[in-house]
Amino acid sequence: MPKNLYIAEKKSVGLQFADALKFADRQDRKGYLESGDDIITWCRGHLVSMCYPEEYDPDLKRWRYDTIPFIPEEFKYKVIDDAKREFGIVSGLMHRDDVSRIYVCTDSGREGEYIYRLVEQVAGVTGKERRRVWIDSQTEEEILRGIREAKDLTAYDNLSDSAYLRAKEDYLMGINFSRALTLKFRNPIKEFMHTEKATVSVGRVMTCVLGIVVDREREIRSFVKTPFYRVLAEIGLGDFTFDAEWKSTEGSKYFESPLLYKENGFKERKSAEELIEYIKGSAGSGLADDDTDASTDRGDCVPMKVESISNKKETKNPPLLFNLAELQNECSKIFKISPADTLKIAQELYDKKLTTYPRTDARVLSTAVAKEIDKNLTGLSRGPVLPAYAAGILSHGSHKGLEKTKYVNDKLITDHYAIIPTGQTSQAGGLSRLSASVYELIVRRFYSIFMKSAVYQKSALTLRSGTEQFFASFKVLTDPGFLSVIRLESRGKDDKKDDNDNVKQAEGPGDVKREENEEETEDRSVDEATLETIKHLRKGDELQAIALNIKEGETTPPKRYNSGALILTMENAGQFIEDEDLRAQIKGSGIGTSATRAEILEKLVRNKYLNLNPKTQIYTPTLMGEVIYEVVSVSIRPLLSPEMTASWEKGLSGVAEGSISSSEYMEKLSDYVRRHTEKVKQSDSEAEYFRRRFAYVGQFYKKNPKTKEKNSERTTFDQ
Repeated sequence: MPKNLYIAEKKSVGLQFADALKFADRQDRKGYLESGDDIITWCRGHLVSMCYPEEYDPDLKRWRYDTIPFIPEEFKYKVIDDAKREFGIVSGLMHRDDVSRIYVCTDSGREGEYIYRLVEQVAGVTGKERRRVWIDSQTEEEILRGIREAKDLTAYDNLSDSAYLRAKEDYLMGINFSRALTLKFRNPIKEFMHTEKATVSVGRVMTCVLGIVVDREREIRSFVKTPFYRVLAEIGLGDFTFDAEWKSTEGSKYFESPLLYKENGFKERKSAEELIEYIKGSAGSGLADDDTDASTDRGDCVPMKVESISNKKETKNPPLLFNLAELQNECSKIFKISPADTLKIAQELYDKKLTTYPRTDARVLSTAVAKEIDKNLTGLSRGPVLPAYAAGILSHGSHKGLEKTKYVNDKLITDHYAIIPTGQTSQAGGLSRLSASVYELIVRRFYSIFMKSAVYQKSALTLRSGTEQFFASFKVLTDPGFLSVIRLESRGKDDKKDDNDNVKQAEGPGDVKREENEEETEDRSVDEATLETIKHLRKGDELQAIALNIKEGETTPPKRYNSGALILTMENAGQFIEDEDLRAQIKGSGIGTSATRAEILEKLVRNKYLNLNPKTQIYTPTLMGEVIYEVVSVSIRPLLSPEMTASWEKGLSGVAEGSISSSEYMEKLSDYVRRHTEKVKQSDSEAEYFRRRFAYVGQFYKKNPKTKEKNSERTTFDQ
């Protein structure tokens, strides 16, 4: 009788399928399960890899100019040495005469597709019906739906082409560029680093990320602090005092003055002092100039009239749901764990059926999922994480109509929707403390989208003294709304973020391109009684400035990247691109994929190109990392460019969507590799130039005093 063969990516998933298919016998028959008409087996991740050049020709093992660029007409693949047993089992089952239909159940994404296709290719399987199971969680219901709605595997041929091309791209750039750069520059590197060997390891994504971190470090080094001086009026209002900030507005004595540092401060303290004297004179007051940041002389008061007051209600919406990058960013900030650790925990939660597929770029849900979201909530109402919230959402019916909100958008979903709890909670009790905290984070974010917006009451006050204006603003949180459930992730910081659109597109925390982080007067949080007093002020009312103070500040350099910010920066590579059309074109493509970004960062640390502080999760370049940066900068500079990297990623997306043919992409890739490899081979590498450049970056590093190793790759940034 014909049998169905289900091929999962790993054993744990295979067992989930066995549960869903009600296998009576779950005994592992040396790598597979069989029950009635169904057989289940698994791949244990990658079983097949691309062959090294020397496996095409032994003469290619030695790195020489005459053997590069190496671009085979037909790529070869082989079974990974320590995976031959598993491959034999899977291949043998695929070839069984009684197996007529193969269900491909590897992870639903580009990498999962690639894992299966390589096995099928090397196993040489033909003549079998093949269906693709595409699921977003491992619940029994979702598995059975995936099997029931499985499409013919050919429907995913474009995705498969994209996966093959991604691997070929990394292979060709890595092998050819690494060999070319090593042959050209190894001698000056060995001389400077005092090592016997020197290998320049580069990659399409890895080198770009290195460039981002090094560029930020150099911005910090070259940053020159700029002092500035603000004038604040300390205003008395009954028992309450507050600061109002002076700004240069039209009609001011200092409007568009070259003495200004922006509109709210001066370049020199003397100018701020002169402003105070001018205001005192205009007001006819004997208020003494306060020469310190803190008021010490309250003298006579300066009268100030209320010129305008505005009172308004402001709402703040719940943020979008987690995708992997956003989850990694939050976990980096809150728990100080690496993106790789976050991905590991997210995968664990997925394997335990607690959450949906983690390697997703989407932050919204599909319409189909939204219409059945009550099932997730019902399960959570019986679970361990804030069940009362789920029950309340269900009883109030606030989940109804979710498909009409911004949290649902089929157009923004490619492979998978956002990470949400499935509602199945039976395995939640067995989680470690950290895993349980990450799970709670996901659940809280999920609950928040069903809750009301947070509501603030805000008042903005403008005061005038002669030609000069002072400004102050106040706020009260009158209805916490979703903030009451999302507090774990906000840590009190969310109130300061502008989350009106709730999508971090151009910038992530710590990866801003601002020139400085000047201190500015923010909305002051006050109690409701104080706000009521302020709201009752009217135009023309007179208030008294108890003191005029000078507050000194200075610009600060951009921040170094923490792991979460770097993940978001990789996701939003368009922020580095000046050309608006190109930036719009690659929007959403980014550098790498949600599945690969954490591994790329780990590889940079393993290669000793970047350092990671495990406590702060801050990345800094190593001396070797900057040496590699210098070499790439003068030879294949596009490798350091997010523009180039994201453009290639956009091309892969085009292949997956069917808008770009595989042959067209491969032709462009081959031409790119040939041109840049030849450019390196023919370039003039002046040893003296690199000695100077290496010596320059070397001054910023010192040997780690805790190690006795002489290898200067073991350097740390001199903080």
